[in-house]
Amino acid sequence: MKKNLLFGCLFFLLAVVGHAEGYQVNLQGQRQTGMGHVGTGLSLGASSMHFNPGALSLMETNWEFSFGVSPIFSSNTFQKQAPSIYETYSDNPVGTPFYLYAAHKINDKLAVGIGVTTPYGNSLVWGDDWDGRYLIQDISFSAIFIQPTVSYKLLDNLSLGAGFSIVPGSVELGKALPLIGQDGVEGKVDLSGSTMGFGYNVGLFFQASEKFSVGVDYRSKIDMDMEGGDAEFTVPSSMQAYFPADNTFSATLPLPANLTVGLGWSPNEKLTLGFDFQYVFWSTYQSLDFDFEKNTDALQDSQNPRNFSNSAVYRIGGEYHLSPKIDLRAGFYYDQTPIPEDYLTPETPGTNKYGISGGLSWYITDKLSVDVSLLYIQGQKREDGYKAANFYGTYYTNAVIPGFGLNYSF
Repeated sequence: MKKNLLFGCLFFLLAVVGHAEGYQVNLQGQRQTGMGHVGTGLSLGASSMHFNPGALSLMETNWEFSFGVSPIFSSNTFQKQAPSIYETYSDNPVGTPFYLYAAHKINDKLAVGIGVTTPYGNSLVWGDDWDGRYLIQDISFSAIFIQPTVSYKLLDNLSLGAGFSIVPGSVELGKALPLIGQDGVEGKVDLSGSTMGFGYNVGLFFQASEKFSVGVDYRSKIDMDMEGGDAEFTVPSSMQAYFPADNTFSATLPLPANLTVGLGWSPNEKLTLGFDFQYVFWSTYQSLDFDFEKNTDALQDSQNPRNFSNSAVYRIGGEYHLSPKIDLRAGFYYDQTPIPEDYLTPETPGTNKYGISGGLSWYITDKLSVDVSLLYIQGQKREDGYKAANFYGTYYTNAVIPGFGLNYSF
């Protein structure tokens, strides 16, 4: 019996590890989203605080305020490995990543600002009774980046910028335990906690000529050190001694560093093109360790290897100035999964993904614009699974993400 309890607890720990991969959400500007998320090699005003703070000092107005939200309508399908014919679908809540920027150009060389963004987050619900409930039932994770930023022109065509990131984060996770009471009800564990992390973002922007620009941006790794997270077990009374009440845990959930190189090209006055290459240092997920305040023979601290790999994202997009009132945009990107074979879990069913986007800006006045975008993400079919639990099958993922924003400058 103790062996079975320990096995169930190990699944609980691995579920947390699976989610700790994180979900990177690149929805920090409607203009950039409409162009396939390109922006590091372009000067796009206040939103440059996220994409390349070096470009902020090139903003054309004294003040700029920008706000936007992008509801995520996502879907996941799981088909269990043959000979099983089991198939199920996730019932995910609508995600609501947002951004808020405020920037001020102090003089011709110096600009400052503050950005509030949500570049990491995930909401996924498989349900209480699905076949993988011992791995995960539901999960919610969020991280909000608050970034004061300064940008300075070193030369007429060369600018440097940096921001300090303050990152509050929270997680909630639920899963079933293979413990059944006399009433036939399975056990369950609920994990929740919050923490604070710190990091930085630094960028360099070079306007090589009237038509060409180059940008480099580095966003640091952030360790989300969680202390005193709540671990609440609901188990049959005969098992409660193995799962102490009011238990807590400590763990470190890293958010990976990102290095992005971008190019901008304006072949004429109406058309602007952007090309971005983003390298994500997912290999920081080599292992995650969990330390419970109260241990038993069945609930021990755990060290769990993940062996994630660094991955790359390739992006291309463009903007066309149709009229003084309308700008049109379109973009495409390819995003590699960092999850290696035999480590694919239903908490973050990662696959290689394609993104196709479009958008426009409507200038109500010369100071106020409405920015909209639409992004469709299609994950490649992936036949894989999680070796430790012998849970294999085929995953399909996709998402539709409309976006709305306002931009005001003077």
